[in-house]
Amino acid sequence: MSKRVAFVLLIVLLSWAYQATRPPPPKLCGSPGGPPVMGPRIKLRDGRHLAYKEYGVPKDKARYKIILVHGFSSCRHEAGVLKSVPQDVVEKLGVYAVGFDRPGYGESDPDPKRTVKSLALDIEELGDQLELGSKFYVMGNSMGGQAVWGCLKYIPNRLLGAGLTAPVINYWWPSLPVNLSTEAYYKQPAQDQWALRVAHYLPWLTYWWNTQKLFPASSVIASRPDIFSPRDLVILKKLLFDPNRNKCKVQAAQQGVFESFHQDMMVGFGSWEFSPMDLENPFPNNEGSVHLWQGDEDRLVPIMLQRYIVSKLPWIQFHELPGHGHVFPVDEGMGEAILKEFLVGKK
Repeated sequence: MSKRVAFVLLIVLLSWAYQATRPPPPKLCGSPGGPPVMGPRIKLRDGRHLAYKEYGVPKDKARYKIILVHGFSSCRHEAGVLKSVPQDVVEKLGVYAVGFDRPGYGESDPDPKRTVKSLALDIEELGDQLELGSKFYVMGNSMGGQAVWGCLKYIPNRLLGAGLTAPVINYWWPSLPVNLSTEAYYKQPAQDQWALRVAHYLPWLTYWWNTQKLFPASSVIASRPDIFSPRDLVILKKLLFDPNRNKCKVQAAQQGVFESFHQDMMVGFGSWEFSPMDLENPFPNNEGSVHLWQGDEDRLVPIMLQRYIVSKLPWIQFHELPGHGHVFPVDEGMGEAILKEFLVGKK
């Protein structure tokens, strides 16, 4: 009898554990019970929808056309570096930009098969369907950097230029020296070390780990103040009542945290098909350029690793920003300086 009871209890425990690790089905935009579709979307090659938002001058009058890739827990409503750029500057430069919700974020359908490559191909298709021309610019912020690295790898022939602002680094990129990546890894809060270990080694546990109450989960998802630099906190305080930022807070994970935040972690810190340090110069004849901006007080992206990466890629124009943290692109005056440097080489 005792063996039978133990067996039944084991089955119950395993059943509970299995259910606990399975995320709930996504609440697809436009589906019964799901969030409404409020903005324009394109239909991709596999039937998924990608939501987008346009900024700047009309396409037919633009000198520069940029696809903006948002970061973690953000969405298309935050215009990246354009956020702090005066409209008259945007018009004088002749900039058209389009931001889009990455798969699973905002109003874009989830992609359960998402990879770094698939995201690059989504960007290529977005450019084609919006008729941006045979070549365009891409710029990714924070976790959006994975998309830019993917574009440099998989669609370099479509690029006029590429920009990365505080791009997140995967500690498991094979070309990173183990001693250096390990040192940087252990500078993170312990709870983030565990959250990334789970996302990398046990991705099927990512949902459970970040929703259970037994151990502290990702401090990034929780937006703990101590993950930001003092200058970051000053900037973020100014944005407390920004309507677009607050809209993103509501919409970013409206289809489910697994489809957005957790997938981001699983892809960003998973096993990549390539290492950015092995990329070749996409502009050997200087017909375009790649820029990377990084604050030296960034508590989310280790400056020591970023310095190593650009040392192996001398064709990247590296802009180290003394005293800045992670959210510098929205600091007053910074967006304009970045945009001008990126497009016309003037600060």
